[in-house]
Formats: sequence, structure tokens, C-alpha cells
Amino acid sequence: MYREHYGLIRLPFEMTPDPSMLYLGESHREGLATLLYAVQAGKGFALLTGEVGTGKTTLLHSLLGQLDASTASAFIFNPRLESLDFFRLLFDEYQIEHDCQTKAEYLLALNRFLIDRLAHDQQTVLIIDEAQQLPAAMLEEVRLLSNLETPTAKLLQIMLVGQPELNEMLARPELRQLRQRVVLRHHLRPFDAKELDTYVDERLSLAGYTGKGVFNRSARREIFRVTGGVPRLVNVVCDGALLAGYARQTTSVGAGLIEEVAADLGLNGADSELEAKAEGTPTQTRPRQRLGWLRRWM
Repeated sequence: MYREHYGLIRLPFEMTPDPSMLYLGESHREGLATLLYAVQAGKGFALLTGEVGTGKTTLLHSLLGQLDASTASAFIFNPRLESLDFFRLLFDEYQIEHDCQTKAEYLLALNRFLIDRLAHDQQTVLIIDEAQQLPAAMLEEVRLLSNLETPTAKLLQIMLVGQPELNEMLARPELRQLRQRVVLRHHLRPFDAKELDTYVDERLSLAGYTGKGVFNRSARREIFRVTGGVPRLVNVVCDGALLAGYARQTTSVGAGLIEEVAADLGLNGADSELEAKAEGTPTQTRPRQRLGWLRRWM
């Protein structure tokens, strides 16, 4: 609703992982390079972790867009499945038309499928998002898939993607065999202040903005303070600030408006929260004007 107000052709801070709006910070570029190398070199197991909202799923969509057209990929984003349901979903993703009733039948059919693809020099990728939600028994099932191999090649390239809790799960003694299979790891970090600046500018530019600047310097510092550089939070705050600016008929957003939007969204800033935890005291904030109407538009 605010596009015309700012001279935009599209919304700049949507939450969907739109490849056309992709911006990669240094950590994201390193992560994408790691995942591409894992597939192209046939490394077998790779691990990508990051806090909520740091762009893991967006990075995976970018990876899928850069894989060779002959690469078959399965993207499992709801890993809380029973064993047979997992294989049914896997076969649906790979478009394997084979009627299986038992896990053994699924494994035999999958092995034949992978051997045939290897014979044609074609890679096969399995991506499991939100892998920290997998129970230990299901993680073991995934590990057993890595046993599908020839003496010279891994038949299936497996990527486990999840929040930092995934590392804690893999540290368990009963999962040491899986942990030892992981040959490449990368942890996504949030944007630093400079990357956040570039990210905001890039998003606005791709949305058609040609003005002198919506967010002034103090606003950008405040965005970084309240979001900690987490891309998802940056999108939420910037979108809310543009909406609030439209409501007030201003084309320039300052730190005060960012502060109000962040307060309405319950964001106190990473720095103040960390300090409060370290001191064992609740974070103190001064009373701010509330934009209660904002939530109705988010």
C-alpha cells in the first residue's frame, strides 16, 4: 500500500525467499560456496547451521538455482516424519514411481535409482531443512542413506540444515557415526553494520527506488541495534518503518521511527538483551509512543 508513496515498483522487504532479491553477505557467500563444493565434489555429508532468520532457507533456494539442470534434488522441510513417510516423501520429490511397502523395498529401489543416475554422471542431492527437529532415530536413518555408495563415489549428497541446536544433537555419543560423516560445515552469521547498509540499499534499488534515501544514517544504526543484523528482522523492521512513514506522509525515516516500530514489534535490540543477561537484570527501556496499529498490517 505504500509503493506509490516512495516511488517503488514492488515491495522491497518481503519475507519470501525471492531469488531476484537475493543479497549475500560474506558469511552467506562462504556458505553458498561450501554447499556448491559439497555437491560438485561429491562429498557426501555437509552441515549448514544458523540462528533463526539468518537466511538459511534463502541460501538453499539460491543453491538449488545454481545446480546443474541434470541434478535431482529433494528438499525436505518438514522432517518430523515416520520412517516410511519419509521415504514416500523422498520418492515423491525424486519422482520415483515404484510401489514399495517396506523400508527394505524403498532402499533397494532408491539404490537402483541412484546407481542409474551415477552411470549417467548425474548428481543427486537431499536437503533436510529444520534438521534440529529430527529425532535421533531419524537422524540414524539419514546416516544409513550415506551407505548408498560405490567404491569410488557417494551416490547421494546429503545436506543437514538447521539451528545451532543441531550441532548439540550431533555431539551426542550415540550420533558419533553421523558426526564423523560430516565433512563440510558452515555457520551463517548475521550481517555486520556495513553489510546491513548494502542489503537495505540493494533491496530498495531492486524495488525501483530512485530517491535520495529513505533511511538516514541514524535510522540505519538503529536498525542494526534492534535487529542485530538478522536479515528476517531487518525485513520486518524496514517494512514496518516504511508503512509507518507512509501513514505519517513522510518520505524520510529516522531513528525515532525505527525505535517506535521496534518497540511495537517487541524488539529491544541484541546489545541491550545480552547486557541484561550478563548482569542478571531485566532490560530497561524508556516509554515510547506505541504504533499498535502496525501489527494489523504486518
